[in-house]
Amino acid sequence: MPRPKYLPDPAIKAVIDEIITVLPEYYGHIDPSRLYVYRSYNTRSGALARIHGLPRIWQLALGAKPSYIIEIISENFDCLDCNGKIKTLIHELLHIPKTFSGGLRPHGRYVNSRITNRIFRALAKKVEIEDLCNRIER
Repeated sequence: MPRPKYLPDPAIKAVIDEIITVLPEYYGHIDPSRLYVYRSYNTRSGALARIHGLPRIWQLALGAKPSYIIEIISENFDCLDCNGKIKTLIHELLHIPKTFSGGLRPHGRYVNSRITNRIFRALAKKVEIEDLCNRIER
């Protein structure tokens, strides 16, 4: 298998920025300027997407601020329907703690399908989901 390839995805980044802006009650703690979105190709992961935080020790060593990368696993994410894509983005954002410290929330109390679906419904009341999907279609 060829080596994984990673490319920035400005279209999905713009959609995520809009989700953050439209839903400050859920995502007001997220600094979009320190959130990056990359699309990976040729990965073996069964995941749809992953989130990576910059741990505190790396922040200290590099003199960097807390940051996050959402990795879209192209082979898996692209097969989703519109709602599935937006719910995946909502889910990944839920992993970012209120402290925006570089750490990650695990699945469970704060990251689960019940909360993802509730936020999806709140988003659908404020924006047209199909419009968001049209902006990220490949």
